Amino acid sequence: MSANKDGGWKTFIWNSDKNEFLGRTGCSWFKIFIFYVIFYGCLAGIFIGTIQAMLLTLSNYKPTYQDRVAPPGLSHSPRPDKAEISYSISDNTTYSAYVEHMKEFLKAYEKDSQGDESKFENCGDKPQSYTERGELEGSEGVRKACRFEREWLKDCSGKKDDTFGFKEGKPCLIIKLNRIVNFRPRPPASNDSIPEPIHPNFHGNLIPIHCTNKREDDAKHLGPVEYFGLGAGFPLQYYPYYGKLLHPHYLQPLVAVKFNITVGIEMRIECKVFGQNIDYSEKDRYQGRFDVKITIKS
Repeated sequence: MSANKDGGWKTFIWNSDKNEFLGRTGCSWFKIFIFYVIFYGCLAGIFIGTIQAMLLTLSNYKPTYQDRVAPPGLSHSPRPDKAEISYSISDNTTYSAYVEHMKEFLKAYEKDSQGDESKFENCGDKPQSYTERGELEGSEGVRKACRFEREWLKDCSGKKDDTFGFKEGKPCLIIKLNRIVNFRPRPPASNDSIPEPIHPNFHGNLIPIHCTNKREDDAKHLGPVEYFGLGAGFPLQYYPYYGKLLHPHYLQPLVAVKFNITVGIEMRIECKVFGQNIDYSEKDRYQGRFDVKITIKS
């Protein structure tokens, strides 16, 4: 009986009487092969056609969809874990990491790094209107970037004080608006829409920023806040940003904020930028603002 089984399997694999392999003739196998070539070829064609149609709707220079922070996000340096800066004035090892982070961040803003005339241009030392460099999809190619001088940050530039105020108990934060391709921030409509302390900074070509204590009880522990930068805000001539391909050397304008906080007090600080097209979200603390906890010990 096993011999019959063996013979049956051998006949199924190759039937010499009918010239069949696995129950099919060569012609049958050829037809099946042609069918699947056409079938999978059509599937591949549909897939490739769909991808090509989708690519026609995409720009090489501007993202069609954005799933990160809604425009614009506000960030700062140093940016420690858990948004908490805590250090001791008498122990430089407790703030050395913050200082090194700021030094590394500001390297791109050194004059030597912005000396190439083919990549950078002077956009003025006072707030001005947007710098027009052609259409995003235009034929102008790579655009020049506005120079931003590190010295404009004054006490927080790290030139006179290489500890950025940490050593004296008056730490600096360097703040920037996140890059968004072709975004044009619009200044506040009037003084009525911004906090009274920054009314002197109101300017038609400037996005102002304001930092204050987040808890009312802490107001007495926060001394005068100093702002440094080009007009102490974000000047419009640095916008719009054309993206990494067309604006590879772009430098965001910076604002430095120097705090005067009572030693030994845990201070919660909130910084916000103000503009007609700048919104805030309770779900995202970095949308148009951020808060950071600063504790200075003796």
